[in-house]
Amino acid sequence: MLKYLSRMERTRSAIIIGFALLMGISLIFFYAPGTLDYMNPQALARQTLARVGDEKITVGDFSLVRDDYLMRFGGPMVLLQLGGDRWILNGMINDRVLFQEAERLGLAASDAEVAEQIRRLYSDASGKFVGFDRYREAVTRRYGSVEAFERQVRIELTKEKLRAFITAGVQVSEEEVLDDFRRRNTKFDLVYVPVTADKLAQTIEPSEQELRDFYEAHKADFRINEPQKKIRYLFIEQEKVGQKIKLSDEQLRAEYEKLSPENKLAGVRVQQIVLKVARPELDAEVRAKADELVQKLRGPDGKASEQAFAEAARGNSEDPATAREGGYLPRPVRRNANKPDDPLQQTLDAEEGQVIGPIKYGNAYFIFRRGAAVPKTFEEAKRELEVSLRNRLSYNAASQLADRAAAMLRETKDVERVAQQLAAEANMSPREMVRETPYIVRGDDVPNIGVNPQFEDAIEELKEIGDVGNKVGVRNGFAIPLLVDRKEPRIREFEEVRDDVRNRLRRERAAEKLEQVARDIAANAQSPADLKALAAKYGLQEQTAADYRLGTPLNEVGTNPAADEAIYRLQAGQVSKEPVKMGDSWVVVGVNKRTEADLTEFAKRRDDLMEEALAERRAQIFEDFLEEARARMQRAGKIKVYEDILKKVASEPFVSENRAKRAESLVDPRRIFSRRESA
Repeated sequence: MLKYLSRMERTRSAIIIGFALLMGISLIFFYAPGTLDYMNPQALARQTLARVGDEKITVGDFSLVRDDYLMRFGGPMVLLQLGGDRWILNGMINDRVLFQEAERLGLAASDAEVAEQIRRLYSDASGKFVGFDRYREAVTRRYGSVEAFERQVRIELTKEKLRAFITAGVQVSEEEVLDDFRRRNTKFDLVYVPVTADKLAQTIEPSEQELRDFYEAHKADFRINEPQKKIRYLFIEQEKVGQKIKLSDEQLRAEYEKLSPENKLAGVRVQQIVLKVARPELDAEVRAKADELVQKLRGPDGKASEQAFAEAARGNSEDPATAREGGYLPRPVRRNANKPDDPLQQTLDAEEGQVIGPIKYGNAYFIFRRGAAVPKTFEEAKRELEVSLRNRLSYNAASQLADRAAAMLRETKDVERVAQQLAAEANMSPREMVRETPYIVRGDDVPNIGVNPQFEDAIEELKEIGDVGNKVGVRNGFAIPLLVDRKEPRIREFEEVRDDVRNRLRRERAAEKLEQVARDIAANAQSPADLKALAAKYGLQEQTAADYRLGTPLNEVGTNPAADEAIYRLQAGQVSKEPVKMGDSWVVVGVNKRTEADLTEFAKRRDDLMEEALAERRAQIFEDFLEEARARMQRAGKIKVYEDILKKVASEPFVSENRAKRAESLVDPRRIFSRRESA
């Protein structure tokens, strides 16, 4: 029996080991860290998008920040211009790099400091904390969760501590500031000649034989490695379809009623008093004055009348623009979820008439009075609502019409016939609806379409002449493509690429002559007046710039420090003896008139200019510190971006989990305050 049990024990061990191995192999083959159920928003929210040190940035974290940016900028187009998802993620990575650097240096904000900041941000008229429930409700509505808000507060406090530590010894001299003032405020009336390859190439005309010789020498450059396709497509323009849609006031009022209460507000009126701290040693004095003003303004209920605050602003505020208007800011204040430390945001949670402050922000103390909410009436919102609703309805109508057109085209294979049948519904003529491309390959700039990966994908599937593709979004509408011809991979014949050959040869020869032409113009110009004739000699054209200031772009050639330096050295009547290289071009500059900076203005603004220069220097040093810290972590492999997850999030915009539900699962905000009390 004992032997039997012993054998069973050994068998059980073998089974367990075998099962463990089987599970390990299964995990290797059937699970990969990057794979996930993309159709499940909650699963996607938990995926790691990037790692910074031991800290991860999840898709959920990223989504909340992106939502805030979208609300702030009013749509995705401006966000794309700033850099889109990559720009947002870089900002989040930078925040974590700075936070970890601060921790390394022992400068991370403590729970006590975070709690104190939150108490300042969420205090009532008497200066007392508004209470946990009101606090939770406010931050969940604005930031998605208590945890997200507290983390952002901690990051901002930590960044400020780190910034103060890094820039503590930074100074600027009056001589530096004066020199910068002179440079920025000296004005020039310029004459200049941009020497660009595009302009110079227009003066070069190769012979037929030179073109053929260049083609023969560079034949391989004109090879195409995939089939060229000629596409005839049916085009449905969204705007034309939308013009037929009639919108009634009832529809627009229904859209207006769907708006959230916040979106029915243009903001709130806010009055302010600004007391600047000219030098650090005056901080206590300015704070005392601010406290005294607040005591005078606040009534028993913590409020002040509009008139009393306006009078105090006119007599005390050091912001002339708002002081003249009784302290009123020129525009209503609206929520900005991306700036939790912006003191103006505190006015939005105050009661009408309530006095908030004093709040230290930058180099000044601010006192605010929350004024009346400014409603956005139906009539004020009507145009915006009409544009939004018409865009939505016209997109849907054009998309549905394109679906029908695709089905009809698959049946008939006749683009013109389908256009005739649908022209009235599309609000277009058949001629407008039928378009054709030249022979194209992937990456070509297609007339009326541009470089469009979606269009390229749609025609990729078209193999046989007469094949019809699915509808695809193109510039201003939808296209349904039909393959009418194709050419197999080959070296294109000279006649096909004659224009490309000419352009390439002209540009190459222009590039070879560019610097020499610029030097010839500079060497032969004795005065600015000579530049016009010298430019014309080479097929170029002189340009002028009145009241030019350093740093301003010179039309197509832009600007750079070398150009600024060359211009600043010139007196009236002089021409730069050396041309300046700017990107791929050169420029020769002459000065007709030079007006020196007004130094009496410098004397008036000296203190402000010194403060601005110091802030700019500190910002640059802090930015350099961030770049170096990030580069160091990058070299050490401590920063990792999961490109596949970022690509998926970008191609299928992630819909955030319900913020209220998300907040319920997070730690009670009392935790941070209980730590503060125990501390």
